[in-house]
Amino acid sequence: MVKRIIPYLTGDVAAAEEFYTEVLGLEVAMEDPVLCLRSPENPSAQLIVSPPGTEVPEPRFGIDLGDPAAVDAAHAEAVRRGLRIVHPLTDEPWGVRRFFVEDPTGEVVNVLAHLP
Repeated sequence: MVKRIIPYLTGDVAAAEEFYTEVLGLEVAMEDPVLCLRSPENPSAQLIVSPPGTEVPEPRFGIDLGDPAAVDAAHAEAVRRGLRIVHPLTDEPWGVRRFFVEDPTGEVVNVLAHLP
C-alpha cells in the first residue's frame, strides 16, 4: 500500500528552504542527509530537496510503502520482472529501508519505508 509519494528537487538547498518556508508556509522536517519540508497541516505532504550529486543516480520522486516488508516485496517483484535496480536494497542510517528502480519511462524511483 502506498503511504505517500514524495517529489524530489535538486539544487540550492538554502534558497529552496527560504522559498518553501517563507513564501509557501512549509516547515522543515529534516535537514540531514537531505532537506525535507512538510505541510504543518498535513505532515504526509512533503518535498525533498538535495544538493546536486547527493544521490547517484538522482531519483525523481520517492514512493513510501509504509512498511519495510512491502519494500522487500516490491524489490523482489522488480527483480522478478527484470527491472533495472540502480541502488541496492539498503537499510540507511537515517532510518529507512529503500532501493532505487528505473521505471518503464526511464525515471529513477526511490522505493522506501521507515524502519521500526
